[in-house]
Amino acid sequence: MFLSITVSDAEFNTVERYVDIGKKEGAQLVTGGKRWGDKGFFYEPTIFANVKDEMKIAQEEIFGPVMSILRFDTMEDLVDIANNTIYGLAAGVVTKDLDKALYVANNIRAGTVWVNCYHVLDAAAPFGGYKQSGFGREMGEYALEEYTQVKTVTIKVPQKNS
Repeated sequence: MFLSITVSDAEFNTVERYVDIGKKEGAQLVTGGKRWGDKGFFYEPTIFANVKDEMKIAQEEIFGPVMSILRFDTMEDLVDIANNTIYGLAAGVVTKDLDKALYVANNIRAGTVWVNCYHVLDAAAPFGGYKQSGFGREMGEYALEEYTQVKTVTIKVPQKNS
């Protein structure tokens, strides 16, 4: 079994709260859903199936080891579901079909889309979210722009012979 650790007691409690909400809203708990051990902030990786788009666990950023599985019929439905949130930090696409991966990556409103991998970061690549997920970009030349303010100064220089 793989374990995940939350960063604090408060974050651990937040993950627990979302898992309880998922159960109450009718999502099917496939695995996990509880503390591991009696010390620290370890939480079992948790997977919910039969998640509906309007459920809180599908709409909010949990920042814990919780995965929600939602069904879709068409690629357009998939993109609509992914975009039907106020957040857009990152997304992951797992598929053998790179045409589908590119379609999804180009149409999801998220700052980063990983295809067949997850949480791969490069110091030269910008990282940041869309919508209400973060402000601006970190890393790469875009990060430098976040810390730079451009100013124009115009000076009328007196002419020598006036």
